[in-house]
Amino acid sequence: MPSGTDHRRVQKTVLITGCSSGIGRAAAHAFSDEGWTVYATARNPADIETLGEAGCEIATLDVTDQSDVDRVVDRVLDEAGAIDAVVNNAGYGQFGPIEDVSTQKVHEQFDVNVYGPHRLIRAVLPSMRRERDGTILNVSSVAGRVSFPGGGVYSGSKFAIEAMSDALRNEVGEYGIDVVVVEPGPVRTNFSKRAEQEAGGRDDAGESDDEAAADRTGAYEDVYALFEDAKLVGGDGPGSVEPELVADAIVNAASATQPPARVQPGTAARVGVLARFLPDAVLDAGYDFVRKLVS
Repeated sequence: MPSGTDHRRVQKTVLITGCSSGIGRAAAHAFSDEGWTVYATARNPADIETLGEAGCEIATLDVTDQSDVDRVVDRVLDEAGAIDAVVNNAGYGQFGPIEDVSTQKVHEQFDVNVYGPHRLIRAVLPSMRRERDGTILNVSSVAGRVSFPGGGVYSGSKFAIEAMSDALRNEVGEYGIDVVVVEPGPVRTNFSKRAEQEAGGRDDAGESDDEAAADRTGAYEDVYALFEDAKLVGGDGPGSVEPELVADAIVNAASATQPPARVQPGTAARVGVLARFLPDAVLDAGYDFVRKLVS
């Protein structure tokens, strides 16, 4: 055991963002089942009350708010003494053709999907370096390796977290800290519902969002059809997996002595990331073929 580690601590501690549903909620249960002390967080504490009843510690955390990040990290360190693993799971998908997505929405996407993990990583690294131990798990996506029409902004945010993870892994390795990128394919969560709202200019009630709808030029209806008909994004497409499968992969990586740099839970994810090796002309032809099918 590294010299900086407190030998009196037996139970490991994990901090997870985005636990209101899907992968984050499943991961909280999975870590708890394995005997970890789990700090499950979400923007709305009401969404994670049941996790508290199940034995998790719960906290309000908006990853776009630095004061929230600092407060929660300080609390975990005060109560648990160390943070053995961080799961940067909070995120959403801003979809739509590049021209139709406002710069403000691009900023909001990166604020949650990129700057959010960056804030949390910077907050936990000093304590992990002191312990000379820890694992940072960044939840990316197959879309973090392969982009597609209508997914440029979302993929851009995931490409960014992949690049940051690769750099970070080599920066902190000497301190005994591991960095793992989790790349799911389609997962059966409410992700696809929000993706459709972000792409189509609809709010949670299904009513028109005037600002988002105004950005829809009408020039890319075939691209929107990819989401509505081809189900290019979402958890009800071919090869989709349950969030529990992704959660198990996260727990296994966090528990491993030498975890892999990347894990792809499910066959669709493992096959999907291989598309990055295809020539651009082949990928372009494939997207054109699908577009013609749904138009």
